[in-house]
Amino acid sequence: MTKNSEINGKITKNEISLFKLLFFFISLFFCTNPFFSQDSIPIRKDLTEEKTLQFQEFFFKALSEKSIENYQKAIENLESCNQILENQVAVFFEFSKNYLFLNNTLLAKEYIERALQKEPKNTWMLKHLVSIYERDSNYQEAIKVQEKIVAIHPKERVSLVRIYFLNNKFKEALSLLNVLEVEGAITTELKLIREGLKKSKQPEFKEIKLTDVDGLKLQFKKDKSYKILEEILQKSEKNADTLLKYSNEGIALFPAQPFIYLQNGKALNQLKSFHKALLFLKNGLDFVIDKKMEAVFYAEIAKAYNGLGNKVEEKKYLQKATNLKS
Repeated sequence: MTKNSEINGKITKNEISLFKLLFFFISLFFCTNPFFSQDSIPIRKDLTEEKTLQFQEFFFKALSEKSIENYQKAIENLESCNQILENQVAVFFEFSKNYLFLNNTLLAKEYIERALQKEPKNTWMLKHLVSIYERDSNYQEAIKVQEKIVAIHPKERVSLVRIYFLNNKFKEALSLLNVLEVEGAITTELKLIREGLKKSKQPEFKEIKLTDVDGLKLQFKKDKSYKILEEILQKSEKNADTLLKYSNEGIALFPAQPFIYLQNGKALNQLKSFHKALLFLKNGLDFVIDKKMEAVFYAEIAKAYNGLGNKVEEKKYLQKATNLKS
C-alpha cells in the first residue's frame, strides 16, 4: 500500500488487484498463517476455504466501494465480513473510516475504540482516532491521543504542535517548538511559527473604529492585532498585492487562523499562482472547523484547479463545496 493510500484511507484499483493476488497466494500456500498489513485480516484456522474466500471477497469489495466514495456500500460489505468472521481489527478499522467519511463520528469512534481494545498501540488507528476528535472539535481528547502516539513515535510531535494550536494552547506549542529546535528537529516553517507565537504574546489591542484600510494598516503596524489584520484582509480582497502581503505576514503571526490561509489563496489565484494557491489553501484546511468556511475553501481550491486546467479536480472540489452547503 502506498503512503498516500494509508493516510487518506483510499485504495486504488491497482492496489486492490495486488491485494487479491497476495491473498490468493497466501490462501493457496500458507493458509494456516495470518497476513498482516495496515488493513490486515488475520484468518482463523478453523474457517473453511470457502468461508475464507467469501470473507476476502466482501472485504475487498468494501475497499473498492470506499475508493470510489460509496461509503454506505462499503459498510454493507463490511457487515457481511463481520457475519463470516466476527471481531476482526481490520473490519472494525474500515467500519470506522467509512463512518467518518459519512460524518457519523459517534459510530466512527465506537468502532475504532473496539479495534484499539485489541491493538492499543496501533499508530494508524490512534491517528484515525485523533481525526475523529478533531472532526468533533474535541481537541483536549485529540491531544491525549496524540501524546500516546508521540510516546511510541517521537517524530509525531509536529502533529502535536498543530493540535496545540487548534486548542489555543500556545504556551505548550511554543515549549514543544523550543524542544524541537534544541534537538535540531525543527523545520524553517516551524521556526516561523515559533517566532509568530513569540510576537503574538503582546497585549490584545482594544477595539478600534477606523474603517479605512490605510488607518488599519497603521494600527496593525503598531499592535499586530489579529482583529485588525482580519479587517485589512476583508477590505483588500480586490487588491491582490495587498492581500498577499498581509496574509503572508498573518500566517507567520497567527499560523492557526484558517481565514488568513483562505485570503492568501485568493490573492495567489488572482495573481495566477495556482500551484502556490493550492499549497496554502490545503494547508489552511487543517485548521478549519466550520463547515461553511470549509465549503469556501473547497470553492477556492476549485478555482485554482480551473486555472491549472484540471477540470476533474475542479469538479470534485465544487461538488464537495455543494455537499457541505446542502
